[in-house]
Amino acid sequence: MNGPEIHIRFAPGLRLFVSAERRSGHTPVTTDGASSLGHVVESLGVPLTEAGRLLVDGRTVTTAHVPAAGETIEVEEVARPQPVPGAPLRFLLDVHLGTLARRLRLLGVDAAYESEDIGDAALAALSAQERRVMLSRDRGLLRRRELWAGAYVYSDRPDDQLRDVLERFAPTLTPWTRCTACNGQLSDADKDAVRERLEQGTEKTYDVFAECVECGRVYWRGAHHARLEAIVSEAVREFGGATAR
Repeated sequence: MNGPEIHIRFAPGLRLFVSAERRSGHTPVTTDGASSLGHVVESLGVPLTEAGRLLVDGRTVTTAHVPAAGETIEVEEVARPQPVPGAPLRFLLDVHLGTLARRLRLLGVDAAYESEDIGDAALAALSAQERRVMLSRDRGLLRRRELWAGAYVYSDRPDDQLRDVLERFAPTLTPWTRCTACNGQLSDADKDAVRERLEQGTEKTYDVFAECVECGRVYWRGAHHARLEAIVSEAVREFGGATAR
C-alpha cells in the first residue's frame, strides 16, 4: 500500500486485538488514501463493535472519515454502560456461549441462543431481523455488516462473561422470570395443573412451581437452587435489579 501515512493508537482494552507492535503508543500506518477510518481500524484487527470514540487530532469523527497524511488517530474503547438505542435491550448468543445464555435468562434478561452452528451470515441476519445485540467471541462474525449491533465477549470463563455483559450493557435484572431452556416467560403454576409432569419425589417434596408459557417446562426450587441463588444474589448485589425470590 502506497498512500498517506497516519499514526494510530489503540486504547489499552483494545490492544488484545492488534499485533504486538501496535500495543504501545502511536504507530505509523500507511493507508490507500481512499478507505474509511472504520475500514482501517478493522483491517488492523479491531471489530468496530469494540471501538468507541474515534479522535483525529483531538476532534471526534465518524467511521466514514477518510484519513489524511499526518493525522494522529486515537481509538477509544466503548463507553460503559453502553447505550443501545432504538429497540428493547435483548441479546443473541452464538453456539459457544450456552452457559452465558442460561445465566442471562436466569436473571430475566432476554437472551436468544443458537444451540447449533447456523453460520455467521444467518446469525448476523437474525441479529438484524430481531434487533438483538450479537454476543460472540468470533471476531469475524462481529465484523459482518448485516449485524444490527454486537459485542465481543472477552473471557472464556462464564462468571467473567456474565459480569462483563452486565457491566457493559446494564440490562434490567428480573431474576426467575425467564425459562433457562428456551428464553420464554415464566408464570406461577398450580401444583395440580403440573402434577402429571412431576416425578413422584418432586411431587411429594415441593409445593411452589413455575411454568414456561412457551415450552411448558416446569420449575421448582430443587437441589440446584442454592447454586443458582448464589449466581442471582451476586449479580443483583453488584448490578442491581429485582430482589431474588
